[in-house]
Amino acid sequence: MLLMGRRWVHLVLGGALLMPFFLLTSVVVPLLADGANPFLDVGWQFVAFGGALPLAALAALLFPLLRPLEVAAVRSLCGVPAELLAEGPAVSWAARRRTALWFVAHLLAGGIVSGMTLSAPPAAVVLLLLPFADPLRHTSLPDAFHGVLGPLTGLALLALVVGTAWGAGALLGRAAPVLLGPTPADRLAAAERRAAELASRNRLARELHDAVGHALSAVTLQAGAARRVLDTDPEFARRALAAIEETTRDAVAELDTVLGLLREEDGSDPAAPAPTLDGLEALLGRTRAAGVPVEATVEGPCAGLAPVVSREAYRIVQEGLSNALRHAGPVPVRLHLGVRDGELLIRVENPVAGAVAGAAAARPGGGRGLRGIAERARLLGGAATAAERDGVWRLTARLPLTGAGTGTVTGAEAGTGAEAGTGTEEWRAGGG
Repeated sequence: MLLMGRRWVHLVLGGALLMPFFLLTSVVVPLLADGANPFLDVGWQFVAFGGALPLAALAALLFPLLRPLEVAAVRSLCGVPAELLAEGPAVSWAARRRTALWFVAHLLAGGIVSGMTLSAPPAAVVLLLLPFADPLRHTSLPDAFHGVLGPLTGLALLALVVGTAWGAGALLGRAAPVLLGPTPADRLAAAERRAAELASRNRLARELHDAVGHALSAVTLQAGAARRVLDTDPEFARRALAAIEETTRDAVAELDTVLGLLREEDGSDPAAPAPTLDGLEALLGRTRAAGVPVEATVEGPCAGLAPVVSREAYRIVQEGLSNALRHAGPVPVRLHLGVRDGELLIRVENPVAGAVAGAAAARPGGGRGLRGIAERARLLGGAATAAERDGVWRLTARLPLTGAGTGTVTGAEAGTGAEAGTGTEEWRAGGG
């Protein structure tokens, strides 16, 4: 009953929206036809009513913002679930045509129901009271209406209004998802928005994982080493604490860079730019300070790479070193960077956990870092592989120097392989 009342309000609203178009055609019709008077002649009123509907359709075609207004009204008054209705203005012409058809149907049904609501109830009241009110006996109605026929006709008239309103509301409720629902273009645009949002979230997740994860892994090893020798070697403990201080300071700067990406998303000024291979020596220094001996080899002009390639290469190296810290402990790590055949080759090698005496035990979990490396390589059109062979974990990435391309993900997909030093199955991204 409540839904029927809301739908009746929706129909009356349609009748109200019809009035401007009806008044406009009521003014124009006498200019086109001699003797026409829609304000007094019922026949010409129907002509004006019919002429108002094309004007309403034209308005719906020209004003895309009409669709969200109609959608809001349908969602609130007709009981149609929001997930069945489109969002935003009608941009494509297909959406505009659907909106125009809906608007005409709404105004047509609303005009009929509104007219019946204004005229039928007073007539029904007169018919109901006709046998009981002497002043009404002098009406021009036939004598039969002064008996039982009058009240019965009045009740039938009220039932007609209620039935018409209920039927029109039900029809509009069924038609709303078809005419106000998303078009294929709307669905495509929504999918593109979701893809863009997901890409943005993945980008932030990669930056946060790589920036903070490396610092936390280094600090964990440094703090553990300082705790173990605090009483026996205070000087080493002091150096470890100084390294922790420097690492956390750098981590704060990295975190500010990631927050700068968020500020870029909302249109604010970005923070400091993301690190590139120009900061490779500082990264290696922090890793060595955590007790990890790193042997680095650089071949070719790595300092003159395109900024996007240099940034992604830095993050890949950082994640490779973090994997060694997190999952293998203070084991020797070999890093190789080389430029050849139009691509940058990155290789990080370290013994797996347990292959070296005193190495840290493997830790459960993981996969996000390798998934991030896969995404970085893929977005630049490159490839990445990671696998354990003969007790050595090898991470290899190839990035085109142009930084262009989309790449593909095959094999075990991005992130399904184990982290460095713990897994035994090969992982690939980009078909490399």
